[in-house]
Amino acid sequence: MIVVDTGLLVALLDADDRHHERCATWLGVNDEALVVPIPVVTETCYFIERDSGPALEANFLQSFGAGETFEMIDLRPGDWARAADFIRTYADLPLGVVDASVMAIAERLGST
Repeated sequence: MIVVDTGLLVALLDADDRHHERCATWLGVNDEALVVPIPVVTETCYFIERDSGPALEANFLQSFGAGETFEMIDLRPGDWARAADFIRTYADLPLGVVDASVMAIAERLGST
C-alpha cells in the first residue's frame, strides 16, 4: 500500500507538469493499492482548480466515485493527534497538516 501525496496527483493530472510522464509511467507499472488522505484531496483540488480550472477538478473528484486507481482514506482521531505530533517535532520544516496527515496515515497503515 502506498499513501499518495499532492505532488503525484497534480503531476498526473497536469500534462504540462515536468514530472507528468514519469509519474504516469510509474502509475502504469505500480501494482500496490494507492490511498489518498482526505487533506491531500483538498490540497490537490486547490491546485487543480487554480492551475487548470473547475472541469479538471470535477473530473478528479468523480474518479474517486468511479473506484478508479486511488482510494480516499479519512483520518481517525489518533491520526489527527499524530499529525499534530509530527508538526511539533518538525517545527523547523515547512511541514503542514497535509504532509503530516500523509505521515500519520502511512504510519498507521504500516506503509513505508
